[in-house]
Amino acid sequence: MCNGENERLWKEQYQKLNAYIVPDETLIRSAIRKAKKQQSRQNRRGAYVWKYAAAFASVSICLYLAMPALASSTDSIYQMMYRVSPEIAQYFMPVQKEDVDHGIKMEVLSAYIHDHTAEIYITLQDLEGDRIDATTDLFDSYQINRPFDSTCHCEPVGYDKRTKTATFLITIDQWGNQDISGDKITFSLRTFISGYKTFENIFIPIKIVDKCNSTRTQTVSCIGASSADETWFAKLGGDMTALIPAAPMREFSIDGITLTGIGYIDGKLHIQTAFSNPLENDNHGYFWLQDEKGRKVESIYSFSFTETSKQNERTDYKEEVFEITPQELEDYGLYGTFVTTGKKTDGTWRVTFPLEKSSR
Repeated sequence: MCNGENERLWKEQYQKLNAYIVPDETLIRSAIRKAKKQQSRQNRRGAYVWKYAAAFASVSICLYLAMPALASSTDSIYQMMYRVSPEIAQYFMPVQKEDVDHGIKMEVLSAYIHDHTAEIYITLQDLEGDRIDATTDLFDSYQINRPFDSTCHCEPVGYDKRTKTATFLITIDQWGNQDISGDKITFSLRTFISGYKTFENIFIPIKIVDKCNSTRTQTVSCIGASSADETWFAKLGGDMTALIPAAPMREFSIDGITLTGIGYIDGKLHIQTAFSNPLENDNHGYFWLQDEKGRKVESIYSFSFTETSKQNERTDYKEEVFEITPQELEDYGLYGTFVTTGKKTDGTWRVTFPLEKSSR
């Protein structure tokens, strides 16, 4: 296909995809520098062009995070794409196929299939109500129908309030470097969540030391853990010693999230949070300690475990662990940032389209 035809197709595609996004010049210059540096490295190593195309995909992700929404952006994005690489338009193939369920339209706009990776632009539009907003999240419920396990990543690209349409870039990598092959591919979505609310930098009016007088513990099976320290992270997993959940503390009140324990275990402060009905929402958050001078003490690690009641109701618990003595704790207050979700929408959205791979 000639270069002029490529430009025409991509200009039309990006007009639809990015009509409400304007790139910041500083962001563009930074992205171009990184892309050129990456291209130089790839030329020395003989790397494939798709890695260079991925640099542009990363740029498109950043646009959502750093730009105001203005209607005159199509030409800016189009120019940015060609400044990064004149050949980039050859990789994302137009799809423009849709499926409607429960009054929600899912459209696959374009896709780039290369080796074991699929990069797919989709939109969700509410045709009947207000179930989609700028906070909409796909809740890791999307997949391409392949016989191999895969890892997935989704980034929001933008939201058009006028048409109630949210746009996402989804990247799916098959495990074991198994190439995505065949004549066609099916992309499906089962769930999305909207109505996220953020409670940022809130102070919890509780005297932490007074809650540490008696500590009852249990052994739990860890279902997840995190730490910024590799040494601590290597020790996490398997059976962990945790607080036995107590009645929710009245000083902390956020729907779906409760504070259920504070105490010392093996000389370290544990703070426990409970998240109710976790399969139906994406509620999450974290605590830190802070004194009157603004000095913070962050957790050294955290771990999670789950319990199911006799009524088959599931609760997930997160326990954050801090290195601070009871004497030091006297000078610190408890702070946190938390996110709750509103409505979960289930459905069956599925689009099958021809599997086309780009060639040079």
